[in-house]
Parts: sequence; structure tokens; C-alpha cells
Amino acid sequence: MVWCSRVLHRKYGNFVDNLRVYVRGGSGGMGLPRLGGQGGKGGDVWVVAKDGMTLKKIKDKYPQKRFVAGVGKNSGIRALKGDKGQDCEVYAPAGISVTTDDGKVIGELNQDGERVLVGQGGCGGSFATGFLPKKVQARQIRLDLKLIADVGLVGFPNAGKSSLLSLLSHARPQIASYPFTTLRPEIGKIMFEDYKQISVADLPGLIEGAHVNRGMGHKFLKHVERTKQLLFVVDVNGFQLSYKTPFRTAFEAVQLLTKELELYKEELMSKPALLAVNKMDLPDAEEKLKELVEQLQHPQDFVHLFPEGVVPRCTLHFNHIVPVSASSGYGIQELKKCIRNSLDEQATSQNEEDHREKLQELHKMKRTTEKSCRNFTAQVLPKL
Repeated sequence: MVWCSRVLHRKYGNFVDNLRVYVRGGSGGMGLPRLGGQGGKGGDVWVVAKDGMTLKKIKDKYPQKRFVAGVGKNSGIRALKGDKGQDCEVYAPAGISVTTDDGKVIGELNQDGERVLVGQGGCGGSFATGFLPKKVQARQIRLDLKLIADVGLVGFPNAGKSSLLSLLSHARPQIASYPFTTLRPEIGKIMFEDYKQISVADLPGLIEGAHVNRGMGHKFLKHVERTKQLLFVVDVNGFQLSYKTPFRTAFEAVQLLTKELELYKEELMSKPALLAVNKMDLPDAEEKLKELVEQLQHPQDFVHLFPEGVVPRCTLHFNHIVPVSASSGYGIQELKKCIRNSLDEQATSQNEEDHREKLQELHKMKRTTEKSCRNFTAQVLPKL
């Protein structure tokens, strides 16, 4: 008897987070020398944010990855000024940065409807150009996706981030009891009774050396930049990535994660952060949690546990430390509550800061106006 089995493969190659495309503005129209006519301007190429779009959809729909705007109309007897060429719009997801090949930022798209000019059309021919159209803008650009989420889950592989996301939201990420299950970002929404929604991103697990692009290094860290807050997830029992790597306690995991973020971009340390201590259903978890909290309160007393160069320069303060169990559901409601409170506090603080900045700007404008009035009174009025 022959048994046939079907092997199911998980496909991770579908996620595209960086796309290189060619853009070219439209050529301008010819001028009309004998009547002084002006050719129409060539069309422009725009990248426009649109809900529901992904970089993979662009790649599949336009395999040549080439976008060219329309040509401007020539000047003629019936229309001395030619019509402008048709613009070309490249629809892309919100949450991308548009850069040149050498890394220069052209612009960013953060919400639906925003647009960035990437390929300028040439001016039409006129008297100033000898009635010949001017040169168009043509170049290669990169669309670099950086996820936008309210909260980003940060942790080493197998810390339970995917399981936690599935309990917090309606997302259905891949979950297994071995490292590196998550190889592409997953976003879920936490729904509250008053219809408030909070987006949470589960990102591929970090490894030591991620800041120098080991593992999924920069692919992970660039997504962290576009989250409002960080939610560290650590195993209360610690972890060991493989038999070749040393065992790390929960406290060491927190410090190593902090160091990786600090080395990649120090500005990330200014983001508000929470800590979820997972797997609290396991034996001796309570004692280990108490030990972790004590170590986090006095981290300077445990610096000797780390090799030189591994200790972060800045100590990360957590707004909330929440014990949870992704397998039993323990602490999940408390974690949701803490996430919302932390985001509300951040929004209030940001509003107050914006208000202060507006007041300072108004005071500055008032002082400038008063100074101008005094100068006018002192210099102009005596001459009248």
C-alpha cells in the first residue's frame, strides 16, 4: 500500500517592503516660431497614497516597473499654447518613504491622499528656449515601506509575540513553538467597546547584532521607526536562540533589545515603551517576575552580568510592566487597558506640546509686529 501525503508550505515571499521603479516626466510640446506659440508642459509623475494598496500590487500590475507621464501638446495655429501632458499617478500604500537610489529622501506618505512629486515634466518650447522643449526629469526611485502602527511588538524569536497579537486583536499570524515563525510583519487591531481602535504590529524577531543587519536586522528595525510606542515582549524564563548562543534571562533580554534599538537609531529610545512579561503560567514564574522587576528598578547593580559593549547607554523606562500568558489569556485585558492609557497619555502630552509651540509662535509674531510698529513710528512718522 502506498500512502500519499500533501505537504503544506507557508509562503513568506509575497511580502514586498521595498520597490525600485523608473519614473520619467513627460516631454514638453514644441513651440511655434512664426507666431511665438508656446508648447504645453509635459505631465508629471506622482506617487499617491491610497488605502488598500501594497507594494506587491504595484509589482504585479506593472512588472516593468516603469512610469512615464504624458507628452505636452505642440503649439499650433488654433491653440498657440499647447495643452499640458497627462500626469501619471502611481498609487502606493500609506506609510512609505520615497527616496532616490543614493538614499536622498524625496518625501513621505503617511496617510491616504498624500502625494509626492517624483518625476517633473519638461517645459514646452517657447521664445526663451528657441521653441524647443526643455529636458525632462527621469530617474530611479525607491518606495520603502515602513509600517505605521500605534504599537510595535519588540522581542527575540519565540517570545510569544504572535500568540499575544492573536489574543489582543483579530489578526491570525503564524504561531509555532520554534523561533522565526514570523518572517513578515502582521498588523492587528485592538477593538474597544467605545469603538476605539488601536493598531498593533507584530514584527519579525530580533537577534543579537540586528543593528548591523544580522538576521532580518534593518528590515525589522525600520518598521519600529513608524510606531508610536513600543511593546517589549520577553519570556519570563529567559531564552536561548540556539545551542550555539548563550542563555539569556528576561532581564538580559530587555537590555539586549534596548541596546539593539539604541545602536540602530538612538532616537528610538525616546519612544514610550511598555513591557509584557509572557508565559506567566509556567512554574516559578511569580518569583522570576519579582526578580525581573527588581533588576529593572536598579539596572546599574547588574551591569556586571553583561559583556563589555552590550550594556545600553540609556536606561529605558517602561510606562507599564504587565505579566501575561498568551497561552491561557491571563493579563490580556489588563494589557489592553495599559496600552490604551499609555497612548492616551502620549496624545495628551503631544497636544499640550503643540499648544505651547503655537503660543510661542504667536508671541514671536506679536513681538515682531510690535517691533515693526515701533520702527515705523520712530523712522517714518517724523518725516511726515
